[in-house]
Amino acid sequence: MSAEVIVVGGGVIGLTTGIVLAESGHRVRVWSRDPAGATTSAVAGALWWPYRIEPERLVGEWALESLRVYGELAADPEATGVRLVRGVQYGERLAGLGDWAAHVAGLTEDAEGLWARLPLIDMPVHLGWLRARFEAAGGTVEERTVTDLAQVPADVVVNCTGLGARDLVPDPEVRPVRGQLVVVENPGIEEWFTSVDHEASETTYLFPQPDRLILGGTAQEDVWDLTPDPAVAEAIVARCARIRPEVAEAKVLDHRVGLRPVRPSVRIESEPMGRSLLVHNYGHGGAGVTVAWGSAEAAARLAAGRD
Repeated sequence: MSAEVIVVGGGVIGLTTGIVLAESGHRVRVWSRDPAGATTSAVAGALWWPYRIEPERLVGEWALESLRVYGELAADPEATGVRLVRGVQYGERLAGLGDWAAHVAGLTEDAEGLWARLPLIDMPVHLGWLRARFEAAGGTVEERTVTDLAQVPADVVVNCTGLGARDLVPDPEVRPVRGQLVVVENPGIEEWFTSVDHEASETTYLFPQPDRLILGGTAQEDVWDLTPDPAVAEAIVARCARIRPEVAEAKVLDHRVGLRPVRPSVRIESEPMGRSLLVHNYGHGGAGVTVAWGSAEAAARLAAGRD
């Protein structure tokens, strides 16, 4: 008989891990403190690209597996929320990337930076699609708050709690990196743009979604505040307007803040927990969407005792 599994955490990592396990024949429940739309995943700009995540070799493998899946999902963008969109990583160079970059089709370098056609994901749509696929595989989602992993009643417990792992495990190596973004009406921008200094607390990006444009952003380490800062929002719009001047007059639709669960390296490992097996899958930083399917497969192998 397949093991009963409870996945704790209902963001993109938890739902994707639940899908892989359920479609492998396990009886799976996802326990989430918040509905998917209120998780950090829902705030993500969600361009596929390894960002603020280690270890590099494993991240490359997980990211490429996820890229393959997103390429398939992009065949039905209205349902899955996944589209392949062209854009530029301004100032980036191939020489600065890991071995994974050689496997990204169409990735080219010019004087501006690196150009590619990559998955850009509409997270509210995608999270809804993930839940529907999970439930179609026999899984169930329950809103529950977990304060002690050892009290979760299942043969296998998979910890996909992101930043929550800091207190729940506890793991003090998990830290927040605050991201703020501004959502505006799209004045006709069709290509994405990013300019990232990995040592700075400010980033610049423009991500066109079907009915809006997402402007960013920030990378403020060890900041827990989820309240949008009007001054930060104004600076974000100003930076993006220097790239595309038409942004300056775009109507603001929303302000969003999320806390990336950053760790020196992603934790995917298992340990005994009483009569249960505890599998950890957290610490994905700013690249949870980028590695979701690859890391889910790695966690599922541990849950099934194959690694």
